[in-house]
Order: sequence, then structure tokens, then C-alpha cells
Amino acid sequence: MKLRPLTGAITALITPFKNGSVAYDDLRKLVEAQIKAGINGLVPVGTTGESPTLSTEEHLEVIRAVIEVARGRVPVIAGTGSNSTHEAVELTRQSHEAGADGMLIVAPYYNKPSQAGLFRHFSELAETTDKPIILYSIPGRCGIEIGVPVIESLRAKYPHVRTIKEAGGSVDRVDQLKQAMGKDITVLSGDDSLTLPFMSVGAEGVISVASNLFAKEVVQLTELALANDFAKAAKIHRKLYPIFKTLFIEPNPVPVKTAMAHAGRIASDEVRSPLCEMTKANRETLLASLAPLGF
Repeated sequence: MKLRPLTGAITALITPFKNGSVAYDDLRKLVEAQIKAGINGLVPVGTTGESPTLSTEEHLEVIRAVIEVARGRVPVIAGTGSNSTHEAVELTRQSHEAGADGMLIVAPYYNKPSQAGLFRHFSELAETTDKPIILYSIPGRCGIEIGVPVIESLRAKYPHVRTIKEAGGSVDRVDQLKQAMGKDITVLSGDDSLTLPFMSVGAEGVISVASNLFAKEVVQLTELALANDFAKAAKIHRKLYPIFKTLFIEPNPVPVKTAMAHAGRIASDEVRSPLCEMTKANRETLLASLAPLGF
């Protein structure tokens, strides 16, 4: 199948809740607003979408709802990762059948497989779908990193495994990936504050939390960086940098949901336990960082 480019600004969508249930009306409005703002892609039910606390039925229904609203206007990359290979395969299979354009698959967490185990895990998933797979390396949450040799082996065997969301916080890691695979690997930043540094050494975009709030600005930043206009891109980076930091003063997606509810973009800032509402002091810090940006 023809692979759609997965570059630029891609939003890691929140999953809005109201009275304990998924607020599908809010979700549909968010998808429309993102597309109107020019976003390059959407990721439902990643970490920002609170995938650990959604039931399997909710997980798949959120993916289907985003696909339905997007109507092919932008790629929809379904979050289908799990620390159980069997569960990840089933989520991937059903998301493929639902019409997702690709899958974001995180490294297995908590059980900490070896690098050989990682290769087998991702290989099973690559054989479940022929749609693009974005590997997701985030050692701070998973306890393991997807090693460059594993990525090289996967890339050599499976032509649709050619993208990684890199959230290890290291510019050097982007250099390692590009040195090993060059144009054969697409690197997307997993941290908003590192998008510009990563793109300066060859990354091609970001899977962004901040773009839930500032889609146009994050799109502009990545477009300028892809055009090698890093001076103008840096101006947008500096403007957004305070919010890049305050969106993570408490566990994601608590701050971004707080900000979106404050701006009236969702009806409620609800998150599911064990996440909880922000402290008063951190909420004030967050809203103070938003004020200069028009919130």
C-alpha cells in the first residue's frame, strides 16, 4: 500500500471526559478544530489520551470516532501499544480494520523485555498490519529504550516500520538514528521543548501535546524547520517555550486538560484516577504562562 508521509506537527490528542465517560461531542469538536488549524496528523489514545485507563471498548471507540470525523483529511495514527504483545496485536488489528492510517506503538512497559524480546514484539505487530508503524521509545516511562540495532533490523525487514517517536530527551540519540539509517528513518520528537533542537539535526517533526492548544503555531514551527529557516522557527519556539515547560509541571495530560477547559475548548478538565486535578499553586503557574499567549 502507498504510505502517507508522517511528518510535521502531529497532535497527541487528549481524550475529553464528562461525568466519568468519554465526551464524544467534545472529541469531535477537537478533531475539527485541529484540522481547521492545519495539523499534519492526529494520534488518538496515546499516553496523552489516557490509554491506560480506557477500557478496550472505549479505546477502540475513540479511535473509530476520530477516524470518522477526520474523513481522510489528515492521517489518523492509532495508539495501539501495550506491554502485552497479544493485546497490542489485537488493538492494532482492529484499528487497521477501522481505517487508521498508521499505528503508534510504545515499547512494552514494566515487564522490561530484552532487546531480542523487543524485536519479536514489534515484529509480530508489523506482521499484523501493512500500515505505517511509528515506534515509540520513551525510557522514562517504560524503563527501556528501543535500541538502534533493533530499529535497524526492523527497518530492514519491514518497509512500513520507518518512523520513531523519540522521547528519550537526547539530541545525540537523533544523531545516532540518522547516522545509522539516514533518510530510511523518520524521527519525530516526543517532547515539545526539544522539537527545534531535534529538527536541527535531522528530525522531521513532533508528536505534540502543546498542539492541542497551539496547533497553528506548532505547525508553523515545524514547517519553518523543515524549510531550514531555523531563525524564524526559533522565534516561535521562544514564544511557546514557557508553555512547553508548564504543560509538564504535573503528569501529562493533567495540565493540558486544565488549560483547555480554562479556554472553553472542552467542557471539563476531568482525568481518570490515578491522575487527579492540579494543585492550586501549579494551576496558577500554568494559567500565568498562558496569559501572554492570549488565554
